[in-house]
Amino acid sequence: MLAVEDSPTGRFLDRLGELLPRPRAIVVASAHFIHARPTLTATPLPDTIHDFGGFPEALYQIRYPANGAPTLAHDIATRLTAAGFEAREDDHHGLDHGVWVPLRRMYPASDIPVVALSVNPSRSAEWHYQLGRALAPLRREGVLVVGSGGFSHNLRALDWQHATAPAFPWVAAFTDPLRAALLAGDVDTALDWLALPYARENHPTTEHLYPLYVALGAGGENARGRLLHRDVEMGGLALDAFAFDTA
Repeated sequence: MLAVEDSPTGRFLDRLGELLPRPRAIVVASAHFIHARPTLTATPLPDTIHDFGGFPEALYQIRYPANGAPTLAHDIATRLTAAGFEAREDDHHGLDHGVWVPLRRMYPASDIPVVALSVNPSRSAEWHYQLGRALAPLRREGVLVVGSGGFSHNLRALDWQHATAPAFPWVAAFTDPLRAALLAGDVDTALDWLALPYARENHPTTEHLYPLYVALGAGGENARGRLLHRDVEMGGLALDAFAFDTA
């Protein structure tokens, strides 16, 4: 619903694209694009994928007709292979809602080429961080690397009737130290997320957490987080947004 609802996070995303230097292309590590091997979309004209059910019809009518970037996808796959990953390209896959929901609000004109990058929930935070490290040179080449997931993501525990419900204590107990580690540039603590309080309550599955580590790695060596936005919806859906860089 972030794609269409008026919310603090939606309004933040509406402004974000104007605050960032305009990229020549965007790479999005998406919680909803899962493969055993790092996979990059190399589709010239990717479809808009509506990979969800039970939502209002208006969501299924949305299209985000951004071009793909097959040449960039191939270049990234080559870099990932050189870094020791078994990367592959997919020239048929479209853009899932982990990609088009934030980009629709950040760049509504859909005029910037987009490549999606998969995550692998069976791997570790360290694995995804190293995946991001291989992408770090892209920032100097005008490519924006985005990690699209959730800072806390336990859908079964949400208060679906109250969008503005305050954060549950177990959410703050996890997100507060993780946020502090990211802001301090304490990569070791951030990677050791399972040692944080209520880790599994906040992330019973890992696919929504791991895009964070791709973005952290893409910030470069000794990257430090800058908090751009902080919000919680329905008591348990933490929606923090960070920028990672070494400056």
